[in-house]
Amino acid sequence: MPFLIVRNDITLMAVDAIVNAANPSLLGGGGVDGAIHLAAGPELLAECRTLGGCDTGDAKATKGYRLPCRYVIHTVGPIWEGGNDGEAELLRSCYRRSLELAVELGCESVAFPLISAGAYGYPHKEALRIASDTVTAFLQSHELTVYLVIFDRRSFAIGRALFDDIRSFLDERYADTHTPRESRPIEFAATARCLEAASAPSPLSLDHVLSQIDESFSEAVLRLIDQKGLTDTACYKKANLDRKLFSKLRSDAQYRPSKNTAIALAVALELSLDDTEDLLRKAGFALSHSREFDVIIEYCIRHRMYNIHTINEALFAFDQPLLGS
Repeated sequence: MPFLIVRNDITLMAVDAIVNAANPSLLGGGGVDGAIHLAAGPELLAECRTLGGCDTGDAKATKGYRLPCRYVIHTVGPIWEGGNDGEAELLRSCYRRSLELAVELGCESVAFPLISAGAYGYPHKEALRIASDTVTAFLQSHELTVYLVIFDRRSFAIGRALFDDIRSFLDERYADTHTPRESRPIEFAATARCLEAASAPSPLSLDHVLSQIDESFSEAVLRLIDQKGLTDTACYKKANLDRKLFSKLRSDAQYRPSKNTAIALAVALELSLDDTEDLLRKAGFALSHSREFDVIIEYCIRHRMYNIHTINEALFAFDQPLLGS
């Protein structure tokens, strides 16, 4: 199910299908369109000549020819006219129709460029939001791996206010710029809370306390899924995880996830920072102020940002690894 942002050349993506931001004639052009035709070879243009063009918001498929993909799905994005000419719905339709066609073709993976954000002038922030929302909605009912391929980081931007807020948060907490006390990993603070709690009277039974100590990561996640009233499917989709990966957690009580996976599940479960730290400890991890990735995750959780794709956009903007499969 995962939806991931990657920096790459879309013509090099080894997926079942890549999406071409085409013009209505489907006969090639500049930018992504020209690069795909060049890499695929003249056979692609020959097949495109048989398709009779394509309407804005629609999609048509051809073979991949010399590309490392099986198919090229050609879609025609809207030209930006100020936002009052139905551009948003047409852009959403580009993503939906391309995804529907990918499923019809039996694809399990598909890579998109940021449609209409080049020569067609669609503002990058709005184009990214439509791409993310449309793909995420589609993946709620389909098992498909989707990549949003960004060729040049300068063409990608989260909101300026969010970027500046995260930058300030990093400056306040990132260990390289502060005293050792301020830069201590969060695990020390969490340990202090645990000791404090242990020294205080508790109404819980000894059996309950021991059961919490012995609880594995998998057992904790499955318990939290039940407490939150989620299904397994809803949880792994919110976590941007592949179904097969999640099945390991369900089938193995001693499953040890990567730190990335553990954090993704904490986000999907909408845990507080304290509860996130507790869950990470069960997998043998902790958040640290010595890693930018960890500090950004802390920022998002403190601000109750639980949309994993929004978090990934922020991580991508700061050149950090993304959450999910």
